Amino acid sequence: MNVFESVESEVRSYSRGWPVVFDRGTGSWLYDEDGNAYLDFFAGAGALNYGHNNPVLKHALVDYIMRDGVTHSLDMQTVAKRDFLETFTDVVLGQRNLDYKIMFPGPAGANAVEAALKLARKVTGRESIINFTNAFHGMTLGALSVTGNSMKRGGAGIPLVHATPMPYDNYLDGKVEDFLWFERLLEDSGSGLNEPAAVIVETVQGEGGINVARDEWLRGLADLCKRHDILLIVDDVQMGCGRTGPFFSFESAGITPDIVCLSKSIGGYGLPLALTLFRPDLDIWEPGEHNGTFRGINPAFVASTEALRTYWRDDKLEKSTLAKGEQVERVMTELAQVHPGTPMFAKGRGLARGLSFETGELATKVCRAAFDRGLLMETSGPDGEVAKVMPPLTVTDEELADGLDRLTAAVNQVCA
Repeated sequence: MNVFESVESEVRSYSRGWPVVFDRGTGSWLYDEDGNAYLDFFAGAGALNYGHNNPVLKHALVDYIMRDGVTHSLDMQTVAKRDFLETFTDVVLGQRNLDYKIMFPGPAGANAVEAALKLARKVTGRESIINFTNAFHGMTLGALSVTGNSMKRGGAGIPLVHATPMPYDNYLDGKVEDFLWFERLLEDSGSGLNEPAAVIVETVQGEGGINVARDEWLRGLADLCKRHDILLIVDDVQMGCGRTGPFFSFESAGITPDIVCLSKSIGGYGLPLALTLFRPDLDIWEPGEHNGTFRGINPAFVASTEALRTYWRDDKLEKSTLAKGEQVERVMTELAQVHPGTPMFAKGRGLARGLSFETGELATKVCRAAFDRGLLMETSGPDGEVAKVMPPLTVTDEELADGLDRLTAAVNQVCA
Protein backbone atom coordinates (compact mmCIF):
# COMPACT_ATOMS: atom_id res chain seq x y z
CA MET A 1 0.00 0.00 0.00
CA ASN A 2 1.39 3.42 -0.99
CA VAL A 3 1.32 6.56 1.16
CA PHE A 4 -1.72 7.95 -0.66
CA GLU A 5 -3.77 4.88 0.24
CA SER A 6 -2.40 4.53 3.78
CA VAL A 7 -2.46 8.18 4.89
CA GLU A 8 -4.71 10.24 2.63
CA SER A 9 -8.47 10.30 3.24
CA GLU A 10 -10.83 8.02 1.33
CA VAL A 11 -12.51 11.17 0.03
CA ARG A 12 -9.96 11.46 -2.79
CA SER A 13 -11.53 10.89 -6.20
CA TYR A 14 -9.57 11.96 -9.30
CA SER A 15 -6.57 9.90 -8.25
CA ARG A 16 -8.70 6.75 -8.41
CA GLY A 17 -9.49 7.26 -12.09
CA TRP A 18 -5.90 8.20 -12.95
CA PRO A 19 -3.79 5.82 -10.81
CA VAL A 20 -0.36 7.29 -11.54
CA VAL A 21 1.86 9.78 -9.71
CA PHE A 22 2.18 12.99 -11.71
CA ASP A 23 5.40 14.97 -11.57
CA ARG A 24 5.50 17.67 -14.26
CA GLY A 25 3.13 19.67 -16.41
CA THR A 26 3.63 21.88 -19.43
CA GLY A 27 1.00 23.35 -21.69
CA SER A 28 -1.62 20.70 -22.44
CA TRP A 29 0.49 17.84 -21.06
CA LEU A 30 1.05 16.13 -17.72
CA TYR A 31 3.91 13.70 -17.08
CA ASP A 32 4.05 10.99 -14.43
CA GLU A 33 7.13 10.22 -12.38
CA ASP A 34 8.18 7.58 -14.93
CA GLY A 35 8.11 10.13 -17.74
CA ASN A 36 4.90 8.94 -19.42
CA ALA A 37 2.98 11.76 -21.13
CA TYR A 38 -0.76 12.40 -20.76
CA LEU A 39 -2.74 14.85 -22.86
CA ASP A 40 -4.82 16.84 -20.40
CA PHE A 41 -8.46 17.32 -21.45
CA PHE A 42 -9.42 18.04 -17.84
CA ALA A 43 -7.46 21.27 -17.23
CA GLY A 44 -7.78 21.29 -13.46
CA ALA A 45 -11.59 21.17 -13.70
CA GLY A 46 -11.36 24.47 -15.56
CA ALA A 47 -8.67 26.10 -13.41
CA LEU A 48 -5.99 25.79 -16.12
CA ASN A 49 -7.49 27.57 -19.12
CA TYR A 50 -4.00 28.79 -20.03
CA GLY A 51 -2.35 25.39 -19.57
CA HIS A 52 0.22 24.01 -17.17
CA ASN A 53 3.15 26.28 -16.33
CA ASN A 54 2.28 28.78 -19.04
CA PRO A 55 5.69 30.35 -19.78
CA VAL A 56 4.45 33.95 -19.99
CA LEU A 57 2.66 33.71 -16.66
CA LYS A 58 5.52 31.72 -15.12
CA HIS A 59 8.10 34.38 -15.92
CA ALA A 60 5.94 37.13 -14.38
CA LEU A 61 5.38 34.97 -11.30
CA VAL A 62 9.05 34.00 -10.86
CA ASP A 63 10.18 37.61 -11.29
CA TYR A 64 7.71 38.71 -8.61
CA ILE A 65 8.83 36.05 -6.16
CA MET A 66 12.54 36.66 -6.80
CA ARG A 67 12.17 40.37 -6.03
CA ASP A 68 10.56 39.47 -2.68
CA GLY A 69 7.12 40.68 -3.72
CA VAL A 70 4.51 40.37 -0.99
CA THR A 71 2.89 36.91 -0.95
CA HIS A 72 0.23 37.16 1.75
CA SER A 73 -1.60 40.37 2.59
CA LEU A 74 -5.17 39.64 3.78
CA ASP A 75 -7.03 42.61 2.26
CA MET A 76 -4.20 45.12 2.60
CA GLN A 77 -3.27 47.33 -0.35
CA THR A 78 -0.39 46.00 -2.45
CA VAL A 79 1.16 46.83 -5.78
CA ALA A 80 0.12 43.41 -7.13
CA LYS A 81 -3.50 43.94 -6.10
CA ARG A 82 -3.55 47.43 -7.59
CA ASP A 83 -2.18 46.14 -10.91
CA PHE A 84 -4.83 43.43 -10.95
CA LEU A 85 -7.71 45.79 -10.12
CA GLU A 86 -6.64 48.31 -12.75
CA THR A 87 -6.13 45.64 -15.42
CA PHE A 88 -9.36 43.78 -14.68
CA THR A 89 -11.31 47.04 -14.74
CA ASP A 90 -9.71 48.12 -18.01
CA VAL A 91 -9.47 44.86 -19.94
CA VAL A 92 -12.54 42.99 -18.72
CA LEU A 93 -15.14 45.33 -17.25
CA GLY A 94 -14.40 48.44 -19.29
CA GLN A 95 -14.46 46.68 -22.65
CA ARG A 96 -17.90 45.23 -21.80
CA ASN A 97 -19.40 48.37 -20.24
CA LEU A 98 -19.89 46.52 -16.95
CA ASP A 99 -19.97 48.47 -13.70
CA TYR A 100 -19.15 46.10 -10.85
CA LYS A 101 -17.46 46.43 -7.49
CA ILE A 102 -14.86 43.71 -6.92
CA MET A 103 -14.76 41.67 -3.73
CA PHE A 104 -12.11 39.09 -2.80
CA PRO A 105 -14.12 36.64 -0.67
CA GLY A 106 -11.50 33.92 -0.20
CA PRO A 107 -9.46 31.54 -2.35
CA ALA A 108 -12.09 29.28 -3.96
CA GLY A 109 -15.28 29.28 -5.99
CA ALA A 110 -17.35 28.20 -3.00
CA ASN A 111 -16.13 31.33 -1.19
CA ALA A 112 -17.38 33.48 -4.07
CA VAL A 113 -20.77 31.75 -3.97
CA GLU A 114 -21.09 32.02 -0.20
CA ALA A 115 -20.36 35.75 -0.36
CA ALA A 116 -22.91 36.20 -3.16
CA LEU A 117 -25.66 34.41 -1.21
CA LYS A 118 -24.80 36.28 1.97
CA LEU A 119 -24.85 39.66 0.21
CA ALA A 120 -28.13 38.93 -1.57
CA ARG A 121 -29.80 38.13 1.74
CA LYS A 122 -28.28 41.18 3.41
CA VAL A 123 -29.44 43.52 0.64
CA THR A 124 -32.98 42.17 0.31
CA GLY A 125 -33.69 41.10 3.87
CA ARG A 126 -35.01 37.79 2.50
CA GLU A 127 -33.71 34.27 3.13
CA SER A 128 -34.87 32.10 0.23
CA ILE A 129 -32.67 31.40 -2.81
CA ILE A 130 -33.88 29.86 -6.07
CA ASN A 131 -31.50 27.36 -7.65
CA PHE A 132 -31.85 24.90 -10.52
CA THR A 133 -31.97 21.17 -11.07
CA ASN A 134 -28.53 19.56 -11.57
CA ALA A 135 -26.78 22.70 -10.36
CA PHE A 136 -23.38 22.59 -8.68
CA HIS A 137 -22.10 25.58 -6.73
CA GLY A 138 -19.58 24.20 -4.22
CA MET A 139 -19.15 22.02 -1.15
CA THR A 140 -19.62 24.44 1.75
CA LEU A 141 -23.03 24.45 3.43
CA GLY A 142 -24.48 27.51 1.71
CA ALA A 143 -23.19 26.43 -1.69
CA LEU A 144 -24.43 22.87 -1.09
CA SER A 145 -27.91 24.17 -0.27
CA VAL A 146 -28.19 25.44 -3.87
CA THR A 147 -26.52 22.35 -5.38
CA GLY A 148 -28.61 19.57 -6.92
CA ASN A 149 -26.47 16.44 -6.65
CA SER A 150 -27.93 14.23 -3.90
CA MET A 151 -24.64 12.48 -3.10
CA LYS A 152 -22.84 15.77 -2.51
CA ARG A 153 -25.78 17.21 -0.58
CA GLY A 154 -25.85 14.11 1.61
CA GLY A 155 -22.33 14.84 2.78
CA ALA A 156 -23.58 17.91 4.67
CA GLY A 157 -25.06 15.77 7.43
CA ILE A 158 -27.75 18.35 8.20
CA PRO A 159 -30.87 19.61 6.40
CA LEU A 160 -29.99 22.09 3.66
CA VAL A 161 -32.66 24.75 3.80
CA HIS A 162 -33.65 28.19 2.49
CA ALA A 163 -33.28 27.15 -1.15
CA THR A 164 -35.89 25.99 -3.68
CA PRO A 165 -34.95 24.20 -6.94
CA MET A 166 -36.62 25.05 -10.23
CA PRO A 167 -36.35 23.25 -13.60
CA TYR A 168 -33.25 24.18 -15.60
CA ASP A 169 -33.57 24.85 -19.31
CA ASN A 170 -34.97 21.76 -21.09
CA TYR A 171 -35.24 19.80 -17.84
CA LEU A 172 -38.82 18.95 -18.83
CA ASP A 173 -37.91 18.30 -22.50
CA GLY A 174 -39.75 21.39 -23.68
CA LYS A 175 -43.12 20.04 -22.53
CA VAL A 176 -43.70 22.97 -20.17
CA GLU A 177 -43.35 26.62 -21.10
CA ASP A 178 -40.19 28.20 -19.70
CA PHE A 179 -40.68 29.58 -16.16
CA LEU A 180 -44.40 28.72 -16.15
CA TRP A 181 -44.09 26.90 -12.84
CA PHE A 182 -41.64 29.39 -11.30
CA GLU A 183 -43.64 32.49 -12.17
CA ARG A 184 -46.95 30.93 -11.13
CA LEU A 185 -45.48 30.20 -7.70
CA LEU A 186 -44.18 33.76 -7.42
CA GLU A 187 -47.56 35.26 -8.27
CA ASP A 188 -49.77 32.90 -6.22
CA SER A 189 -50.10 33.91 -2.57
CA GLY A 190 -51.12 30.35 -1.80
CA SER A 191 -48.08 28.66 -3.37
CA GLY A 192 -46.04 28.54 -0.17
CA LEU A 193 -42.93 29.86 -1.95
CA ASN A 194 -40.98 32.22 0.27
CA GLU A 195 -40.15 35.48 -1.49
CA PRO A 196 -36.68 34.90 -2.96
CA ALA A 197 -33.66 37.08 -2.33
CA ALA A 198 -31.93 35.82 -5.45
CA VAL A 199 -31.72 33.28 -8.23
CA ILE A 200 -28.38 31.56 -8.78
CA VAL A 201 -27.65 29.94 -12.14
CA GLU A 202 -24.86 28.48 -14.28
CA THR A 203 -25.15 29.27 -17.98
CA VAL A 204 -23.58 25.86 -18.64
CA GLN A 205 -23.82 23.26 -15.90
CA GLY A 206 -20.35 21.73 -15.94
CA GLU A 207 -20.60 19.24 -13.09
CA GLY A 208 -24.30 18.74 -13.78
CA GLY A 209 -23.62 17.18 -17.17
CA ILE A 210 -22.60 19.97 -19.60
CA ASN A 211 -26.19 21.22 -19.75
CA VAL A 212 -26.37 24.41 -21.81
CA ALA A 213 -28.96 27.10 -21.15
CA ARG A 214 -30.20 28.75 -24.33
CA ASP A 215 -29.59 32.49 -24.62
CA GLU A 216 -33.33 33.12 -24.86
CA TRP A 217 -33.88 31.12 -21.66
CA LEU A 218 -31.28 33.20 -19.84
CA ARG A 219 -32.86 36.41 -21.12
CA GLY A 220 -36.25 35.18 -19.92
CA LEU A 221 -34.78 34.41 -16.49
CA ALA A 222 -33.15 37.85 -16.26
CA ASP A 223 -36.43 39.51 -17.21
CA LEU A 224 -38.39 37.48 -14.66
CA CYS A 225 -35.92 38.43 -11.91
CA LYS A 226 -36.15 42.11 -12.83
CA ARG A 227 -39.97 42.10 -12.84
CA HIS A 228 -40.13 40.41 -9.45
CA ASP A 229 -37.27 42.38 -7.82
CA ILE A 230 -35.09 39.28 -7.41
CA LEU A 231 -31.29 39.51 -7.66
CA LEU A 232 -29.72 37.43 -10.42
CA ILE A 233 -26.47 35.65 -9.53
CA VAL A 234 -24.47 33.99 -12.32
CA ASP A 235 -21.99 31.38 -11.09
CA ASP A 236 -19.22 31.68 -13.68
CA VAL A 237 -16.63 29.83 -11.63
CA GLN A 238 -16.03 27.07 -14.19
CA MET A 239 -17.44 28.60 -17.37
CA GLY A 240 -15.98 32.08 -16.99
CA CYS A 241 -12.55 33.29 -18.12
CA GLY A 242 -13.26 32.23 -21.71
CA ARG A 243 -14.30 28.60 -21.31
CA THR A 244 -17.38 29.11 -23.53
CA GLY A 245 -15.67 31.65 -25.81
CA PRO A 246 -16.32 35.16 -24.40
CA PHE A 247 -14.69 36.09 -21.11
CA PHE A 248 -18.02 35.82 -19.29
CA SER A 249 -20.27 32.95 -20.31
CA PHE A 250 -23.40 35.14 -20.13
CA GLU A 251 -22.20 37.65 -22.74
CA SER A 252 -23.87 35.93 -25.70
CA ALA A 253 -27.25 36.22 -23.96
CA GLY A 254 -26.86 39.98 -23.60
CA ILE A 255 -27.76 39.96 -19.91
CA THR A 256 -26.16 41.83 -17.02
CA PRO A 257 -26.32 39.83 -13.76
CA ASP A 258 -26.56 41.67 -10.47
CA ILE A 259 -23.83 39.46 -8.98
CA VAL A 260 -21.16 37.29 -10.68
CA CYS A 261 -18.97 34.61 -9.11
CA LEU A 262 -15.51 33.94 -10.58
CA SER A 263 -12.70 31.61 -9.54
CA LYS A 264 -10.72 28.73 -11.09
CA SER A 265 -8.93 30.25 -14.11
CA ILE A 266 -9.13 33.84 -12.87
CA GLY A 267 -5.95 32.90 -10.98
CA GLY A 268 -4.23 32.40 -14.34
CA TYR A 269 -1.61 29.87 -13.30
CA GLY A 270 -3.79 27.48 -11.33
CA LEU A 271 -3.31 29.55 -8.17
CA PRO A 272 -6.24 30.08 -5.80
CA LEU A 273 -8.20 33.28 -6.39
CA ALA A 274 -11.90 34.13 -6.34
CA LEU A 275 -13.95 37.23 -7.06
CA THR A 276 -17.50 38.20 -6.28
CA LEU A 277 -18.60 41.03 -8.57
CA PHE A 278 -21.73 43.07 -7.88
CA ARG A 279 -23.53 46.27 -8.76
CA PRO A 280 -22.10 49.25 -6.83
CA ASP A 281 -25.44 49.97 -5.15
CA LEU A 282 -25.36 46.49 -3.60
CA ASP A 283 -22.08 47.21 -1.82
CA ILE A 284 -23.54 47.62 1.67
CA TRP A 285 -20.92 45.56 3.52
CA GLU A 286 -19.58 46.92 6.80
CA PRO A 287 -15.76 46.88 7.01
CA GLY A 288 -14.67 43.38 8.02
CA GLU A 289 -18.21 41.99 7.90
CA HIS A 290 -17.05 39.27 5.51
CA ASN A 291 -13.40 38.38 5.80
CA GLY A 292 -10.88 35.55 5.58
CA THR A 293 -7.17 34.91 5.83
CA PHE A 294 -6.49 34.11 2.18
CA ARG A 295 -8.14 36.98 0.33
CA GLY A 296 -4.90 38.60 -0.79
CA ILE A 297 -2.83 35.91 -2.52
CA ASN A 298 -0.55 38.23 -4.42
CA PRO A 299 1.16 35.66 -6.68
CA ALA A 300 -2.33 34.91 -8.01
CA PHE A 301 -2.89 38.61 -8.65
CA VAL A 302 0.37 38.71 -10.61
CA ALA A 303 -0.42 35.66 -12.74
CA SER A 304 -4.00 36.79 -13.33
CA THR A 305 -2.92 40.26 -14.40
CA GLU A 306 -0.43 38.81 -16.88
CA ALA A 307 -3.09 36.43 -18.27
CA LEU A 308 -5.54 39.29 -18.79
CA ARG A 309 -2.91 41.42 -20.52
CA THR A 310 -1.74 38.54 -22.71
CA TYR A 311 -5.00 36.91 -23.74
CA TRP A 312 -7.86 39.38 -23.32
CA ARG A 313 -6.82 42.64 -24.96
CA ASP A 314 -8.26 41.28 -28.23
CA ASP A 315 -10.66 38.54 -29.34
CA LYS A 316 -8.12 36.02 -30.67
CA LEU A 317 -8.54 33.56 -27.81
CA GLU A 318 -12.34 33.83 -27.95
CA LYS A 319 -12.43 33.07 -31.67
CA SER A 320 -9.97 30.21 -31.27
CA THR A 321 -12.01 28.68 -28.45
CA LEU A 322 -15.23 28.82 -30.47
CA ALA A 323 -13.58 27.26 -33.54
CA LYS A 324 -11.97 24.47 -31.53
CA GLY A 325 -15.24 23.84 -29.74
CA GLU A 326 -16.98 23.34 -33.08
CA GLN A 327 -14.28 20.83 -34.03
CA VAL A 328 -14.93 18.85 -30.83
CA GLU A 329 -18.66 18.91 -31.51
CA ARG A 330 -18.17 17.59 -35.06
CA VAL A 331 -16.09 14.65 -33.86
CA MET A 332 -18.54 13.79 -31.10
CA THR A 333 -21.49 14.00 -33.48
CA GLU A 334 -19.71 11.72 -35.95
CA LEU A 335 -19.05 9.21 -33.16
CA ALA A 336 -22.76 9.14 -32.34
CA GLN A 337 -23.56 8.47 -35.99
CA VAL A 338 -20.97 5.71 -36.25
CA HIS A 339 -22.43 3.88 -33.22
CA PRO A 340 -26.22 4.00 -33.60
CA GLY A 341 -26.49 0.89 -31.43
CA THR A 342 -25.05 2.79 -28.47
CA PRO A 343 -27.15 5.92 -28.03
CA MET A 344 -25.01 8.97 -27.36
CA PHE A 345 -25.11 12.65 -28.23
CA ALA A 346 -22.84 15.68 -28.16
CA LYS A 347 -23.54 18.66 -25.94
CA GLY A 348 -21.80 21.79 -24.74
CA ARG A 349 -20.53 25.20 -25.76
CA GLY A 350 -17.06 26.54 -26.53
CA LEU A 351 -14.46 24.21 -25.06
CA ALA A 352 -16.82 22.81 -22.44
CA ARG A 353 -18.05 19.72 -24.27
CA GLY A 354 -19.55 16.40 -23.36
CA LEU A 355 -20.51 13.09 -24.95
CA SER A 356 -23.63 11.89 -23.17
CA PHE A 357 -24.37 8.17 -22.79
CA GLU A 358 -27.35 6.28 -21.44
CA THR A 359 -25.43 5.18 -18.36
CA GLY A 360 -22.59 6.31 -16.18
CA GLU A 361 -21.00 2.91 -16.64
CA LEU A 362 -20.46 3.53 -20.35
CA ALA A 363 -19.07 7.04 -19.83
CA THR A 364 -16.71 5.74 -17.16
CA LYS A 365 -15.47 2.98 -19.49
CA VAL A 366 -14.79 5.58 -22.19
CA CYS A 367 -12.78 7.74 -19.79
CA ARG A 368 -10.80 4.69 -18.62
CA ALA A 369 -10.09 3.67 -22.20
CA ALA A 370 -9.00 7.23 -22.91
CA PHE A 371 -6.65 7.15 -19.91
CA ASP A 372 -5.14 3.92 -21.23
CA ARG A 373 -4.35 5.91 -24.38
CA GLY A 374 -2.75 8.79 -22.47
CA LEU A 375 -5.79 11.11 -22.43
CA LEU A 376 -7.17 12.60 -19.21
CA MET A 377 -10.96 13.07 -19.11
CA GLU A 378 -13.56 13.01 -16.37
CA THR A 379 -17.25 12.21 -16.20
CA SER A 380 -20.03 14.54 -15.11
CA GLY A 381 -23.79 14.52 -14.72
CA PRO A 382 -26.02 13.17 -11.94
CA ASP A 383 -25.09 9.57 -12.83
CA GLY A 384 -21.69 10.31 -14.34
CA GLU A 385 -23.21 9.65 -17.75
CA VAL A 386 -21.30 12.38 -19.63
CA ALA A 387 -17.70 12.00 -20.80
CA LYS A 388 -16.43 15.55 -20.41
CA VAL A 389 -13.89 17.29 -22.66
CA MET A 390 -12.31 20.48 -21.27
CA PRO A 391 -8.78 21.02 -22.60
CA PRO A 392 -6.81 24.19 -21.88
CA LEU A 393 -7.98 27.02 -24.13
CA THR A 394 -4.39 27.29 -25.32
CA VAL A 395 -4.39 23.72 -26.68
CA THR A 396 -2.82 23.66 -30.14
CA ASP A 397 -4.67 22.46 -33.24
CA GLU A 398 -2.37 19.45 -33.38
CA GLU A 399 -2.92 18.57 -29.71
CA LEU A 400 -6.68 18.91 -30.08
CA ALA A 401 -6.70 16.61 -33.11
CA ASP A 402 -4.47 14.15 -31.26
CA GLY A 403 -6.77 14.12 -28.24
CA LEU A 404 -9.88 13.68 -30.37
CA ASP A 405 -8.22 10.74 -32.12
CA ARG A 406 -7.58 9.15 -28.73
CA LEU A 407 -11.17 9.83 -27.69
CA THR A 408 -12.44 8.28 -30.92
CA ALA A 409 -10.36 5.16 -30.34
CA ALA A 410 -11.65 4.92 -26.76
CA VAL A 411 -15.29 5.21 -27.84
CA ASN A 412 -14.77 2.72 -30.66
CA GLN A 413 -13.31 0.23 -28.20
CA VAL A 414 -16.10 0.58 -25.63
CA CYS A 415 -18.92 0.61 -28.19
CA ALA A 416 -17.59 -2.12 -30.47
